[in-house]
Amino acid sequence: MIQARIAIPSTLPGGLESAVGEHFGHCDLYTVVDVTEGKVAQVGILPNVPHEQGGCLGPVNHLARHGVTVLIAGGMGLRPLMGFNEVGIEVFRGTKASNVEATVKSFLEGGLERFTQDHTCGGGGHQH
Repeated sequence: MIQARIAIPSTLPGGLESAVGEHFGHCDLYTVVDVTEGKVAQVGILPNVPHEQGGCLGPVNHLARHGVTVLIAGGMGLRPLMGFNEVGIEVFRGTKASNVEATVKSFLEGGLERFTQDHTCGGGGHQH
């Protein structure tokens, strides 16, 4: 059974009905979904931190401090992906779903691929 604390970059106001943010580091906030025995047990929101606080690794450390074990994101640079790997947060790709709830459902059904170096981007006019 899947047990995880999943963070999904989201648009305001957050929650299961919110749209998924395109890029993890520039989202308004994260919808945090606690999954127990393969089912959604609790949903909350976690404000994002600005890139200025620790650069690209600020959001990585922020999510790790809040017990996140899985991140589902559409885009990120190589540096934060390496940071997530170092802190033990698994990263999956997911922006095609209509909202956070559909994204979590896809994850629980095994429909999302792992985020690899091949998927990384240079964001904000600089290489992450």
